[in-house]
Amino acid sequence: MNHPVTALARDAPGGSLLPAAGPAVNTAIFAAFVLITLFVVYRGSSRSTTNDYFAAGGSFTGAQNGIALSGDFLSAASFLGIAGAIAVHGYDGFLYSIGFLVAWLINLLLIAERMRNTGRFTMGDVLSFRMRRRPVRAAAAISTLAITFVYMIAQMAGAGGLVALLLNVHDPGGQALVIAVVGVIMVLYVLVGGMKGTTWVQIAKAALLFVCVGLLTIFLIGKFSYDISKLLTYAAENNPNGRDIFAPGVQYGLSSMTRLDFVSLSLALVLGVGGLPHVLMRFYTVPNAKEARRSVVWAVWTMALFYLCTLIIGYGAAALVGTPAILDAPGGENSAAPLLAYQVGGTVLLGIVAAVAFATILAVVAGLTLTASASFAHDVYANVLRDGDADSGRVVRVARYTALVIGGLSIAGGIAVNGQNIAFLVGLAFAFAASANLSTLLYSLFWRRFNTAGTLWGIYSGLTSCLLLVLLSPVVSGSPDSIFPGVDFALFPLRNPGIVSIPISFLFAAIGTLFSDESADHERQAEMEVRSLTGIGADKA
Repeated sequence: MNHPVTALARDAPGGSLLPAAGPAVNTAIFAAFVLITLFVVYRGSSRSTTNDYFAAGGSFTGAQNGIALSGDFLSAASFLGIAGAIAVHGYDGFLYSIGFLVAWLINLLLIAERMRNTGRFTMGDVLSFRMRRRPVRAAAAISTLAITFVYMIAQMAGAGGLVALLLNVHDPGGQALVIAVVGVIMVLYVLVGGMKGTTWVQIAKAALLFVCVGLLTIFLIGKFSYDISKLLTYAAENNPNGRDIFAPGVQYGLSSMTRLDFVSLSLALVLGVGGLPHVLMRFYTVPNAKEARRSVVWAVWTMALFYLCTLIIGYGAAALVGTPAILDAPGGENSAAPLLAYQVGGTVLLGIVAAVAFATILAVVAGLTLTASASFAHDVYANVLRDGDADSGRVVRVARYTALVIGGLSIAGGIAVNGQNIAFLVGLAFAFAASANLSTLLYSLFWRRFNTAGTLWGIYSGLTSCLLLVLLSPVVSGSPDSIFPGVDFALFPLRNPGIVSIPISFLFAAIGTLFSDESADHERQAEMEVRSLTGIGADKA
């Protein structure tokens, strides 16, 4: 049988996976896209007040916000990381998609409407509504900044790997420079425009992404005469694991510990979305709770179609490119989708797919940066340091300065984790979100007795335990693919700490509440309950 294994991996001089003219064409497409989207951000920017800058004045419909939500959520992990994980690990890689999608039920059923009715700009608005505001807002801001940083370094690593692939950059120093340049461009999006401009970029990016993966899927199946079974046969023959890639166990079934690691990852993915600050913040961009609920419905349907396409793309990359060639490319697993695009449509399609993938990263990082800067400016500066006495213009300026700092830190973090699978890194961010935020958010919305002590115990115990377990895990040291492979202080055996840190957060939040002498503010609790259910008073400061 003649296998359609990639000719570029076989014939290219010096092991290069791209044609000689590729970098020039890809760079031109990339530069054009950056300029166009910067213009869109500038034209759609809303910068006059904090309500405009942080929440776009609540001017988007549920359908618009739902598409923007999918654009905000479908990150480099969804497009590059999951496609690569499926190409290399098969069925186990697709489990990321299942976890990401199922997780939205928590937002749909429990959080979206109540968040929109209770807060204004940040998660801290909800958590502090019936608590002592200054310590709770400070804790919410610390949690938001930590989660955003972990999420952003995953996107930065994906951006670096993608552009390194486009420009055929192999050495670590060159890739670090690429990450730095990409980071600077990303920060410009937040500095130039606010939530409205960022949202329009996310909507445009989502539309481009859906068209791109849809066409790539159709063209890919056409390569196999629209015979899915033929595609899967080639995928198995060009993967070292053979037909095992169609069943669970390639990545997480080797031992009881890897299976436990899978359970931990699943918990993080399913519970993490309900605690992601940049997702929660999007519920404030619609005028009412009904539109917030519609946003989630639109997001779920669009993402379901997207993940079905990534399943075909992942197996198609294994069939046409071959798993060994993917792992040898700059960016490793994350290069599967761009390399497949080159096989299907040549240099031009590679440039288009890579530009869309880069747009994915741009939109997600812009949303993350805006969320982190909003949390610091609104929660810490305006309400902790200034005790609510700060004018809108100054708060927006503080948010912009914060964006610069966050951008610099994310560049350094992206360089440190360059080469790691993006979907895996995002799984860690979900573990942080579920550990630090979900328990306190659900308790605040549904437990009348919950108080300030419980809020602080829940946030800090979840955040601290998750961070400590990650530092002592094989992610950081003790294995060849660790961030620091030359040392070994891995005392915690699992690569994702969710199975331990998430229960710790729920438990400590309950203990802090039950054993505290502080009583709940029943008047504020009653007001919060009425407001979260009906929306009465939701337009108040």
